[in-house]
Amino acid sequence: MIFLRSVLFNLYFFLLTFVLGISGFGVRWFARGQALAYAQFWARLLLGGLRWICGIYPVLIGEENLPPAGPVLIASQHQSAYDTLVWLTLLPRPTYVMKRELVKIPFFGPLTPLAGMILVDRAGGAAALRGLLAETRRAVAEGRQIVIFPEGTRTRPGERRALQPGVAAMAAAARLPVVPVATDSGRLWGKNAFFKRPGPIHLVVCPSLPAGLPREALLAGIQAAWDAAPLPSP
Repeated sequence: MIFLRSVLFNLYFFLLTFVLGISGFGVRWFARGQALAYAQFWARLLLGGLRWICGIYPVLIGEENLPPAGPVLIASQHQSAYDTLVWLTLLPRPTYVMKRELVKIPFFGPLTPLAGMILVDRAGGAAALRGLLAETRRAVAEGRQIVIFPEGTRTRPGERRALQPGVAAMAAAARLPVVPVATDSGRLWGKNAFFKRPGPIHLVVCPSLPAGLPREALLAGIQAAWDAAPLPSP
């Protein structure tokens, strides 16, 4: 049954992405200001299909730790493609920090800068960092909710990886507290995994870390919050 559900969802994923990707040309040409809303619509349909076909659904814990509106910097664990979709459905105006190469993905890639995503050239050195901080200030001025994955790549449940320091530079530039978020998405939809197993994906929004923390203290605080989050064992 899990195999069949996974096949059906993959078919749904590619068909929906193809159809909305073709329709996205209209957004790119005639309604550029609607790119974020269009991406959110796509994510809601995908996660709705994931719930219906595979029985995977989100459980948000600690929602009171998110500001009700305005800018915020969210430092989330990253275990699954699910993590890159779910915040599009949970936040009013999300902005992801993304690899610049993702713009090359057919159909939806070119929509990412129009949707206000922050694109980072990881090999760009100091110039890339300056661009990241300028884009961070722009997102804050627009009242966006910034989502960054400090691990830098998808990790398996229970795996530890040194956190990238970019989140600390962004926090200093934005003058915002950082909200750590722990997840167990990899239990049900693993890294590069074909199978999607039914059940809840937990998202634990931890208490925010204050603005102005030194880099090492901030990174240690994020990791400590993740470690202490009440998640099921991997």
